[in-house]
Amino acid sequence: MNAGYPNPLYLLPFDHRHSYVSGMFGFKPPLARAEHDKVVDSKQVIYEGFRQALAQGVPTECAGILVDEEFGADILRDAAAHGNVTALSVEKSGSEEFEFEYGPAFAEHIRLFHPTFAKVLVRYNPQGDAALNGRQTARLKELSDYCRRAGPRFMFELLVPPTPAQMAGVQGNQQTYDSDVRPGLMVQTLQTLQDAGVEPDVWKIEGLDRREDCERLVATARRGGRREVCCIVLGRGADESKVVTWLETAAAVTGFIGFAVGRTSFWDAVRDFEDQRATRQEAVSRIARRYLEWVAVFRRAAATDHLEDLLDEAGAESFPASDPPAVTPRRLARS
Repeated sequence: MNAGYPNPLYLLPFDHRHSYVSGMFGFKPPLARAEHDKVVDSKQVIYEGFRQALAQGVPTECAGILVDEEFGADILRDAAAHGNVTALSVEKSGSEEFEFEYGPAFAEHIRLFHPTFAKVLVRYNPQGDAALNGRQTARLKELSDYCRRAGPRFMFELLVPPTPAQMAGVQGNQQTYDSDVRPGLMVQTLQTLQDAGVEPDVWKIEGLDRREDCERLVATARRGGRREVCCIVLGRGADESKVVTWLETAAAVTGFIGFAVGRTSFWDAVRDFEDQRATRQEAVSRIARRYLEWVAVFRRAAATDHLEDLLDEAGAESFPASDPPAVTPRRLARS
């Protein structure tokens, strides 16, 4: 199977576990059955928002969810039955070093769900701890090889946390690091991992403010004949205006096929539902509207010819059956 996934991909990720359980509910593991069920139900609310957005016009062929096995097993099965893209997270939640959630049994758990993608979140700084990077690379190569043999696509969510020396070099300014240092480190990381035999089909990357940085990432992702390898941009829990900026910047570059915006899509709605400030349907509708907004922003800003080609290949309509809500770039009303 050739590496790549050259179809539009509008992903709603809610595979958050450690941070979600503690931040949303204040629970500490091990969870009691009632606590576990409460988390499961809250993820069902998010999924209901996804399904409502599809009913309002998001093309099924382009729509996907990213969720974990622990709290989203039924959701994964239902989404697959509806023909949606499914991505299953396989990394251990809350760990700074990439490890498999289920250790050596990772492949068995992937096979249970037959997801479109096996997804990992990895913190990797090419100028960081060499021993740590080496251990992570070995595990990633194992997963990459498995995906090539067994069929699920491989999605790689890359975070590049700064080293102390890198932060000192920008006088502790996170924004300067993100704009001036991180893009080059991301390119270096892609090259290093590719050279080590780690071959994602889709790179899920932190947002970039400059088009030229997006172009460099795509060129690196596709080097050496990897012509169908693509990128999607993640939301990183940023506010709406920042997410819109990242979506617009990435969408204009051929090779960026979509997005994965999670917490900005669902966190406030789920919080209000859990605190009884919103009904279930109100929360569902807010999540659906936010997801529809990201689709609208990305498609309006996309490189038109490239997007139309991808939609044709995916068998999707050029525009949703019912238009998504209007969005004013960089200033979205909070629903």
